[in-house]
Amino acid sequence: MMATSTGGSAGMDADVIVIGAGLAGLVATAELAAAGRRVILLEQEPEASIGGQAYWSFGGLFLVNSPEQRRMGIRDSHDLALQDWLGSAGFDRPEDDWPRRWAEAYVDFAAGPKRRWLHDKGVRFFPIVGWAERGGYGPAGHGNSVPRFHITWGTGPGVVAPFEREVRAAAESGQVRLLFRHRVDELTVTGGGVDGVRGSILAPSGAARGQSSTREVTGQFELHAQAVLVTSGGIGGNHDLVRQHWPPRLGQPPKHLLSGVPAHVDGRMLGISQAAGAAVINPDRMWHYTEGIDNWNPVWPLHGIRILPGPSSIWLDARGRQLPGPLYPGFDTLGTLEHIMTTGHEYTWFVLTQKIIEREFALSGSEQNPDLTGKSIVKLLERVKPGPPAPVAAFMRHGADFVVEDNVPALVAGMNKLACAELIDAGAVTELIAARDREVANPFTKDMQLTAIHGARRYRGDRLIRVAKPHRFLDPAAGPLIAVRLHILTRKSLGGLHTNLDAQVLDGAGQPVPGLYAAGEVAGFGGGGMHGYRALEGTFLGGCLFSGRTAGRAVARAV
Repeated sequence: MMATSTGGSAGMDADVIVIGAGLAGLVATAELAAAGRRVILLEQEPEASIGGQAYWSFGGLFLVNSPEQRRMGIRDSHDLALQDWLGSAGFDRPEDDWPRRWAEAYVDFAAGPKRRWLHDKGVRFFPIVGWAERGGYGPAGHGNSVPRFHITWGTGPGVVAPFEREVRAAAESGQVRLLFRHRVDELTVTGGGVDGVRGSILAPSGAARGQSSTREVTGQFELHAQAVLVTSGGIGGNHDLVRQHWPPRLGQPPKHLLSGVPAHVDGRMLGISQAAGAAVINPDRMWHYTEGIDNWNPVWPLHGIRILPGPSSIWLDARGRQLPGPLYPGFDTLGTLEHIMTTGHEYTWFVLTQKIIEREFALSGSEQNPDLTGKSIVKLLERVKPGPPAPVAAFMRHGADFVVEDNVPALVAGMNKLACAELIDAGAVTELIAARDREVANPFTKDMQLTAIHGARRYRGDRLIRVAKPHRFLDPAAGPLIAVRLHILTRKSLGGLHTNLDAQVLDGAGQPVPGLYAAGEVAGFGGGGMHGYRALEGTFLGGCLFSGRTAGRAVARAV
């Protein structure tokens, strides 16, 4: 099948072909359409999945010195944010030049026009700013020095919506062609430059958003344009590829993984782009969560949900040993992952109380937060009622990873039964909890986790809705006791296609591949890895927004 010309340059079907209708692709397409360019937007999944992974997200965005921060008494600055970013990224490779430049540009964006740009498009934020990836290694080390995690009112769908509206409006005017079920299998190259795509037309599918769709091929297509922009996402749904690139510094690849993304997030376009001359850098840098739980109501295969924890749960390895500081809940995702892979087991446990789960447990994902996603103040106010939020309560009732008991011996017995092995000694766990409880009587303590909890509660947002008041775990009034088994959950690729600040894809010699551009996760959110080794959270959606915006504007200038 050869597409009909849409009125671009002679012999071309459009000015630009964009591959992937996730957030980065929608943002780039909206920018191109606003600049008067004609675009073909290709997506292998059914139309129901427009918006990609961003739609499923909690909608957290990294902003610096925002009005929301200032209203909460947070003093943030560009310099502090950049210090945190570089301390987390740990750039140490020759190929990190462009990733570092992208990182610097992104912090400029987050401290500058990002919020106003989104606000002008109708995006609004929950007034309490969250504190993710708290670090704990000193001022120049990993982590956010201050809360920067801004939850979008409407979560992920609220971020996607304005850009989808703009793209659909451009499609109605004929400026954009939306071609779903079009899977790109090859980039066409003429005279050393990328000038189009070839691929397969997949059979129509009624699969709902996120569900696996048929790969039955019903036809072929070939399209040409002055530029091709790849925005196809990462590798998190392809566990074989995750294991292939698993870094030795994190130990052996896990045998059991949950998927935080749909199966179609498979990394196909990385290899296809490489075949056209593109370079991939930092494939061993990736971001996987350690607080995954089996979704009792799954949408895609091995569907896991991440717990967004407050800092108060006791974190135990599979044998019941407490994780060392500062590996507390919500402090250092990859440091925790590295430690877990040295323990001989791939899962861990949170042990907590009813009081903690009521205040500190949130679940990542738009579908797990119907109040915020639906922009319902009435439902949001239900969170202040006694008991855990409704989605958390549903996991406590139906989830395979929860144990709820009134005393430690019964709790440990349930944990061992769930693990199908007598790995944890009830007496040792009782002694650990009793020792921790003795430290609660004073507002000062040698226990660094409790010290961190006291410090967190000095921030108004944590004290109001996020961090439970320290209490004795063995106080019956705080119970029942709860244990949650936690699995490793795939999520983000931090490396990817090597790009310069105009989103041009570079070859192995560091030179632009003519006609080829990339944005979003497939490009490591910019440069082939603007996060370096570690992320600060709220930066994945933001990275798609920034790199999609940058790429759309750069391509519009070039064609």
